[in-house]
Amino acid sequence: MLITMSRQFGAGSATVSRMVAQALGWTVVDNEFVDEVARKAGIPAEQVAKREERAPTFGERLKRALVADPEVPLIPSAPSESLDGAKQVKATEAVVGEIAAAGRVILVGRAAVAVLARDSKALHVRLVAPRPFRLKIIMERLGVDEKQALKALIDTDAHRARYHRDYYQRDWSDPVNYHMVLNTDALGFTGAADLIVARARGLGW
Repeated sequence: MLITMSRQFGAGSATVSRMVAQALGWTVVDNEFVDEVARKAGIPAEQVAKREERAPTFGERLKRALVADPEVPLIPSAPSESLDGAKQVKATEAVVGEIAAAGRVILVGRAAVAVLARDSKALHVRLVAPRPFRLKIIMERLGVDEKQALKALIDTDAHRARYHRDYYQRDWSDPVNYHMVLNTDALGFTGAADLIVARARGLGW
């Protein structure tokens, strides 16, 4: 029993995942993922983080916000940090598998919807929202202006889509890949969380 949560950048996954976890008594698995992937790949966590924060690059605040997102291009920032991208992807998949086996978690990002596509005990959720709504969230969260927020939105979503396409031959935005596609602007964070919780409980979780 677990929930994967894919999301457009700025759609509110951090808030919604916390609400769902609190309601179900489950755990959100997010930023601690970097340490475990680093252990699996046999490299420093800092190196994993650097490779995962490539886009966008306009400031350290944005880098910190994106540091734990592996759905970005796996391109080293220096030759000394070179790492086979496939190795890191495999390490990420191994960690996803371990978490899935433990169950009762909300797994945010990590291309988990692709890795666990055939898991019958996974509920795959995607959060979306109109661009103006997401821009407001990004500007407030990162303390940046609209131009910087727009670059972050476009680049981050493009990187996530490319990660799914390049490594899993999947269309990240295709609603058929998900059990639920929820608009957080229309539903609100609480409304989206309530629907996810209701479905989970309907499945006997």
